[in-house]
Amino acid sequence: MYIDIAKEKFNNLQNKDVVTILSIESSCDDTSVAVVRNGRELLSNVISSQIDIHTKFGGVVPEVASRNHLLAISNIVDKAMLEAGLTLSDIDAVAVTYGAGLVGSLMVGVNYAKSLAFALNVPLIKVNHIKAHISANYLAHNDLKPPYLALVVSGGHTALINVKSYNKFEVVGTTHDDAIGEAYDKVAKVLGLGYPGGPIVDKLAKEGQNNIQFVKPNYNKKEANFSYSGLKTAVINYIHKLSQNGETPNVNDVCASFQTQAVDEVVTKTINTAKRLRAKKIVMAGGVACNSHLRERMREVAQQNNIELYYPSPILCTDNAGMVGAEAYYLLMSGEGLSDIDLTPNSLMNLKYTNK
Repeated sequence: MYIDIAKEKFNNLQNKDVVTILSIESSCDDTSVAVVRNGRELLSNVISSQIDIHTKFGGVVPEVASRNHLLAISNIVDKAMLEAGLTLSDIDAVAVTYGAGLVGSLMVGVNYAKSLAFALNVPLIKVNHIKAHISANYLAHNDLKPPYLALVVSGGHTALINVKSYNKFEVVGTTHDDAIGEAYDKVAKVLGLGYPGGPIVDKLAKEGQNNIQFVKPNYNKKEANFSYSGLKTAVINYIHKLSQNGETPNVNDVCASFQTQAVDEVVTKTINTAKRLRAKKIVMAGGVACNSHLRERMREVAQQNNIELYYPSPILCTDNAGMVGAEAYYLLMSGEGLSDIDLTPNSLMNLKYTNK
């Protein structure tokens, strides 16, 4: 049976000097396939973006996303193999994101990965999308090793994770409501700036002034959880009130003020948590890790506290298969993540979910 052969190969790979993994990511609206060697070397990382398709709808439409994954995935696999300069016979294992994400989108990647692993008779490794974002840093920084404090900031997650080893995690803080990326998108929407909101708000904030206090910060030094619902609502109410009075908001100032307050919460709670845990390194991950103001402020505060700061290149901050391949390698080395071909997507997977 497939799983018996896969188990034997999986165990043997843990002693192999060079392990080449083909990885697939399709959790939302980007179809991506990568070839990763030993969790650190990115041989290819092809991404087919659907942003232009979903912009007209003001956000991701799940059914549209899944259909476009189906159209793209086979060609993206071929392109990734071509760029890597390898053939499928060189692949030691196939890895795939199976959660969290949009169930229809996940289904496309999972089913393709299962079929490919079965056809090649190689192990199938299931990967937690959120943890994969952290592992993107291993592709960007060859010297990075646990332990460290990870800050995950994206459209769906804002969390602090104490990374004790490559696959031993402890969630020390998470969001009570909106994630920071969601707040950016909702503020951009009410301002009529389009989708995706994060990059647009970041750009306009550079032209504005931080002169509007939407919420009063009150950070407990031991508080590691986040909340962006109040800030988001305050911005929306501010804009609606101006509209009711026939006034037009200064968009640049709104963006600058919102971004300053949103980033201040992340930076303050991250540094306080790092000091409390005596962490020597902070690692940022996720789409919002591209934010220029967040990077600038985190660099400043980390330097003031003699803490090393790491973050990936922008292309590795977004959803990509390279990070999936990196995470899969360290799962493999830990003896975790092997899956049979009955693998199904888990759209509601959270940070505390384990592959064991």
